[in-house]
Amino acid sequence: MNGLTPPAARPANPRFSSGPCAKFPGYSLDLLRDALLGRSHRSAAGKARLRQAIDRSAALLGLPEGWRLGIVPASDTGAVEMALWSLLGARGVEVLAWESFGEGWVADVVRELKLEATVHRAPYGRIVDFAAVDFGRDVVFTWNGTTSGVRVPSGDLIPAGRQGLTICDATSAAFAMELPWDKLDVVTFSWQKVLGGEAAHGMIALSPRAVARLEGWTPPWPVPKVFRLAAKGRLIEGIFAGETINTPSMLCVEDWLAALDWAERIGGLPALIGRAEANARCLRDWVATRDWIADLAEDPATASTTSVCLRFTDPAIADPAAFAAAVARRLEAEGVALDSGAYRDAPPGLRIWCGSTVEAADVAALLPWIEWAYRAERARRPAAA
Repeated sequence: MNGLTPPAARPANPRFSSGPCAKFPGYSLDLLRDALLGRSHRSAAGKARLRQAIDRSAALLGLPEGWRLGIVPASDTGAVEMALWSLLGARGVEVLAWESFGEGWVADVVRELKLEATVHRAPYGRIVDFAAVDFGRDVVFTWNGTTSGVRVPSGDLIPAGRQGLTICDATSAAFAMELPWDKLDVVTFSWQKVLGGEAAHGMIALSPRAVARLEGWTPPWPVPKVFRLAAKGRLIEGIFAGETINTPSMLCVEDWLAALDWAERIGGLPALIGRAEANARCLRDWVATRDWIADLAEDPATASTTSVCLRFTDPAIADPAAFAAAVARRLEAEGVALDSGAYRDAPPGLRIWCGSTVEAADVAALLPWIEWAYRAERARRPAAA
């Protein structure tokens, strides 16, 4: 390939956004024709659909017996904030942040709830030192840094005998990575990530330890109705049986059920994990052979298999932010990679979603285009002094 000649092959699906993410292969709006449009979500049929979404999601994840899973408003953000507002304050808090969403949970805990928390931070591309975390306190963290391309490598970093609760934002990890349920107490995610569902709906999973906290602890601050998981000292069980706090979109529910159909059909969780790992491996094997681009993740053990973040390492690039943005614009203009720029708060570069709904052939077809866009931009820009 001539460095300035556009490649011949193109990804069949150029959607590499990190959220909302690509629909599963073979998706069609025809799959939603039986959606309960114009029906109450509180009707028997509506509750049955919602209950099906809950039960099948729990089964696909391998949620242990005794855990509860519910559909909640405001995507993963709403699910995390429900946990923070409803569960924290009973004991000390540790908040771990290595990317923008983790920093958001720091702000909620410290500035909004005004708790005296210990904050552990790591720069983009790294995770914090878990050995320095006091698991005798409640711990809030993201499993996979969607905007930084790093993840917790395994549950071995969390002690089995922890005293506090572990509250885990797993929105870009659930369904694509193994989650150690015995080391977690609250797990949140949204429909719009790994299975390519529609936005605005979140899910929250609670361990028996989390339920015990909800039923034995009343926060000293007002808890908005939309965040309430318990009332009068008892868990609101209806949330976990299809009785949502607010009105869900039944069109989105049908879309989620279609995604679950696909996931079950291809082999369930092992197949979903395998697809994401193969996609990320394809991308990283290519990166390893180039001296002008690198993984933002510094340690391969912590490298994400869904939101892969890349940085340009060519020392001749005078303005890395402008250069990376121009490369992303070229890829979008050519229709080969939509929404591939780094997150606004992250270091400049590219962010390529490699989650389970993405086809490995599309990742492979994108790679020559990244090189073409890099060389085209490099040719038109003055080198750094």
